[in-house]
Amino acid sequence: MVEVVFLGTGSAVPTVKRNHPGILLKYKTESILFDCGEGIQRQFRIAKENPCKLTRLFITHWHGDHVLGIPGLFQTLALNGYDKTLEVYGPKGTKIYVSKILSLFANVNKIKFNIKEVSSGKIIDSEDFFVESFMMEHNTHCLAYRFVEKDKLRIDKKKLEKLKVGHDPKLALIKKGKDITINGKKIRAKDITYLEKGKKIGIVLDTRENKNIYKVAKDCDLFICESTFINESDIAKKYFHLTAEQSAKISKKSKVGKLALMHLSQRYEKKENEVLNIARGIFKNTELARDFMRFEI
Repeated sequence: MVEVVFLGTGSAVPTVKRNHPGILLKYKTESILFDCGEGIQRQFRIAKENPCKLTRLFITHWHGDHVLGIPGLFQTLALNGYDKTLEVYGPKGTKIYVSKILSLFANVNKIKFNIKEVSSGKIIDSEDFFVESFMMEHNTHCLAYRFVEKDKLRIDKKKLEKLKVGHDPKLALIKKGKDITINGKKIRAKDITYLEKGKKIGIVLDTRENKNIYKVAKDCDLFICESTFINESDIAKKYFHLTAEQSAKISKKSKVGKLALMHLSQRYEKKENEVLNIARGIFKNTELARDFMRFEI
């Protein structure tokens, strides 16, 4: 299971209801933060999440609303005895930007961290999951990310019980797709296993429409996408952003399971239903993400 917690769903100007962007993804021992808006450490507390469990930080781009929470987060981690090495990923320029932003404050960089500047491609490949990054079209270097849980071969317990072979250690090989022999009886992996498809989550923040978005969104169980505007495509294109209408069309074409819209402009604070209705008119399974909303995938 993958759990997603929205710590901030607003855009450049925060509102009473929406903080700057921050998305927490929890999977097994991983606690991954995508973007780090101002005040993120307080959002962790309100959400009753422990920031000291963080393992990775992914930055989409270096506009203030997506990164101004970094010094505060690092300070909170340092003051709470963070004992891991935080893996930080971001676009070109991330190393120098982190250095500059931390140099403005005293004693905020006491935690250990590694920075990897990435562009397009697979940037993490672990036993259970991988993460891909894709270049977006914004007015600065900008990335989108795709988290993919790897497919797993599972043993059908009912079929296994019928074979009456107990808990033989050789059964571990079945999960690797290998045939085995127990008590002289050959057991073929394909006869007692099934493929459990891994979950896919795509995150697109701050970009105008481009072909790479469709690669991020393809077959996602959950697609998190910015919707700075409602349906003013010309204005959105001018300011390098997307509309709710565009995000819904992308989701429909990409066969997404669920669409979560965020990064809503403050101008639509009292028009949320209008935003949601326009998107749902195109792609029914759409939600308007709100601060502290949770999804289990």
